[in-house]
Amino acid sequence: MEILVAVIGLAGALLAAFAAGALIRRLRDEPEGWLIAWTVAAVALCLSLGVIAVGYLMGFGSVTFRLYQVTGSMLAPLWLAVGMIQLLTERVPPRFLAWLMGIALTIVAGTIMIIDPLKSTEMGKTLPASSSFWNLVPSYLLIGVHAVAVLIMLAMLVVAGLKWRSGDEYDTDNLHASLVIVPSGIALVGAMRFTVPPLFTTALLAVAAAAIWYTVLRPLAPYEDDDEDDFDDQRGAPVRQESPMPAGGRSQRGRAAMPEPVPAADLPPGPPRRPTGLGDLVAEYRAGDQQVDYAARMVPPSGAGPSTGYIMNGAPPQPAPPQQDLPPQRADYAMPPGPPPSGPATGMFYTGSDVFSPAPPQPQPQQQPGSSKPSPNIYGLLTVFTIMDGAGEAFDRLAEATVEAVRRGEPDTLVYVCHAVKSAPLQRIVYELYRDEVAYRDHQRQPHVERFVNERQSMVLATNVIELNINAAKVVPLPTAMF
Repeated sequence: MEILVAVIGLAGALLAAFAAGALIRRLRDEPEGWLIAWTVAAVALCLSLGVIAVGYLMGFGSVTFRLYQVTGSMLAPLWLAVGMIQLLTERVPPRFLAWLMGIALTIVAGTIMIIDPLKSTEMGKTLPASSSFWNLVPSYLLIGVHAVAVLIMLAMLVVAGLKWRSGDEYDTDNLHASLVIVPSGIALVGAMRFTVPPLFTTALLAVAAAAIWYTVLRPLAPYEDDDEDDFDDQRGAPVRQESPMPAGGRSQRGRAAMPEPVPAADLPPGPPRRPTGLGDLVAEYRAGDQQVDYAARMVPPSGAGPSTGYIMNGAPPQPAPPQQDLPPQRADYAMPPGPPPSGPATGMFYTGSDVFSPAPPQPQPQQQPGSSKPSPNIYGLLTVFTIMDGAGEAFDRLAEATVEAVRRGEPDTLVYVCHAVKSAPLQRIVYELYRDEVAYRDHQRQPHVERFVNERQSMVLATNVIELNINAAKVVPLPTAMF
């Protein structure tokens, strides 16, 4: 049994070390409070599990017992609770109080547990129970730390549930993280507080380390993408380099980090343009609360070219069916004298015993609209992704799903194309055109765009973003593959 506990302790220590390494790598790019708190908890679990493994192989002493109790029984649950506050609260006062409480308890309780004499120093190769060796002051300190940690974690679980009920994907991911961390932390406190088999206690310490690792490595939305956060309103430096972020990177509040939409009134007025179909009407409706007769707008002016609203579904207008030879109709379409013939009224006209249908309207010759200069409000981006070796298919599937969602739900996105580069298999180019910058910022906040930003992080090595001005353009629907 001693060998089994030592093996579990060593494996758990390695797992906690990997979790701490992942957290430290994240901290270099994303110095968030919950990452710092859980890094302390992961390091504490690593030390505690390592001490258990050493103790079961070589025997416990006063140093190993104190180190095991300070790290596993006090630091790990305390900083798991502090990390939950940093993750779920957005106000500064509670987050500051959480830091103050965590640092104060760590210094005070840790100092007392290190210098306070033990009841006995005779220990063997089994995990020593805290109640058999701590005096009164350290015992009550541990009880207080455990009570505070459990209450905080339960309260944060309730907060995560309330936010999830009226929240978005961000709150759903926070609830998921809470459902993983909180039960693990409470079970860890129970194993340290009560007398349980040493194998069970060691396993719970390893499970807490695994919970931290899983929560940190799983994709949590929304992420903070450098393409969006480093948006520069000055057009003097159109090219910027994006540093890659490790998988699972996120900000404390990704939505708040995104640039705020620019009101339509603040944008420079563009030249008036003729409406070209449903897409313009939707864009105008979403741009502001303007009183517009949309039914009248859909009627093209006399002498204007054909309506181009059919571009919305990518299909050209169908030609009129060929005319068939029909018998001559009466000029006045009058009914014959006498009682009307029986039968349903189907819009056909009777002349005697013959039945005629009205002639279909003759198609009018259409004129092609003349060329015009693109609106100066059109906003464009060209993004060059350098992807990791072996991630091309996954990136292409993600891009295809994103393009399809953009096609269905973004009428103000004029062009959104993902290109592969024949001469560079590890490069992808995304070309984007928007009706204006308001449409671009609205595009940034779509759920499918957030998902594209989130999931591509683990596939992309570097990103170059080039902002564009449109001088001249011709855009027609692209031919689609037939199956």
